[in-house]
Amino acid sequence: MKLKKHFWVGMSALSMMFSTVAHANDDTLGAFLEQNFPAIHAADTSDDPIRAFANQLPQQNVAFQPAVSNAPFNTYGASSYAYGPLLNAQSALIMNANTGKVLYQKNMDSVRSIASISKLMSAMVLLDANLNMNEPITITEAEIDRLKGTGSRLSIGTTLTRGELLHISLMSSENRATHALGRTYPGGMGAFVAAMNAKAQSLGMNSTRFYEPTGLDPRNVSTARDLSVMVRAASNYATIRSLSTSNYGSVYTSNGRLQSYKNTNSLVREGVWDITLQKTGYIREAGRSMVVQANLDNQPMIIVVLGASTTSNRVSDAHRLSSVIRQTPL
Repeated sequence: MKLKKHFWVGMSALSMMFSTVAHANDDTLGAFLEQNFPAIHAADTSDDPIRAFANQLPQQNVAFQPAVSNAPFNTYGASSYAYGPLLNAQSALIMNANTGKVLYQKNMDSVRSIASISKLMSAMVLLDANLNMNEPITITEAEIDRLKGTGSRLSIGTTLTRGELLHISLMSSENRATHALGRTYPGGMGAFVAAMNAKAQSLGMNSTRFYEPTGLDPRNVSTARDLSVMVRAASNYATIRSLSTSNYGSVYTSNGRLQSYKNTNSLVREGVWDITLQKTGYIREAGRSMVVQANLDNQPMIIVVLGASTTSNRVSDAHRLSSVIRQTPL
C-alpha cells in the first residue's frame, strides 16, 4: 500500500513538472529527470525505479507548482516566489502594491488581449483631462458595437452626465458609455486613443497597445506585469477607486426605462475582500480576465488574472493567488 501511494503521488507530481518543462523546451523526460533528479537517474535500472523517484520528491503541497518564468527577477529586483498555486489562467501575478515585490507570477510577460481591463486606462485619460463631469452626453449611433455585435441597455438618444457614464463604464463595463466618453474627448476618438497609448508609455508599459477605449478590439493588448503597473497608477485616482468598486447604480434611458446596473466582479458583490480597485474583462480572444487591488493580511495586494476559461475559474484563481501571501515573506 505504501508503494502504491508513492506511485500515485510520484506520477502526479512528475506529470505536473514535465508539463511545465514541455512548454519551455523540447527536452525529453529522461533528460529532465537526469538534470533535476540525478539520484533517480542513477537508480533507474534498479528493481524499483518508482520508489526511487518517489523518495526524491520534495515534501510540499502537491497543489502548488513551480512559477512559470523566463526571468529570475521581477521588475523591482525581487525574486519571484518559487512555488505557486495551480491556475486555470494563462497569465497571472500577485504583487505587493507598496513594495512592488512580485510574490508569484505565471507568464507575466506574455502579451495577451485584455478586453475591458482597457477601461481603466480610458478612465485615467479622461480624468487627466479635467473635463466637466456634470456635462450631459448623448448616446448616438456611433456607440453601436459593429466589431463584436454586442448589445447595450443604453438606448440611442439616452443622455447622461459624463460622471454617470464613467460610473457604469467602470462598474458594469458598459461599452456604449465608454465609447461615448472617448468620442466626446477634446479632439475626438483619435486623440483619446493616442492619449491612452501615451499614458501607457509614460508609465513604462512597453508591451501595451490600445486601438480603442472599450476593449472590444482584441488588438488591445498588455501583459500581467504591465497591468500591475496600470493598477498601481489607477489606484492614485480616488474617482476610479470609488466607481470601480461601487456595487450598484441606475440610470433612466431614452425609452423611459430605469436601468439598474451592478458590479461585474463577484468578489466585489460578495463583500468578503476589502477591494479598493478592480476591473473585469471578457472577449473570446482574451478569455475571462480581472485585475484587483485589495487589502489582504493588512497589505495592499495587486492580483492580475488573464485568460481564465470561465468566470468561476477567474475568481477561483484570484483566491488561489491570495493564498500565496500566507506562504511568502512580504
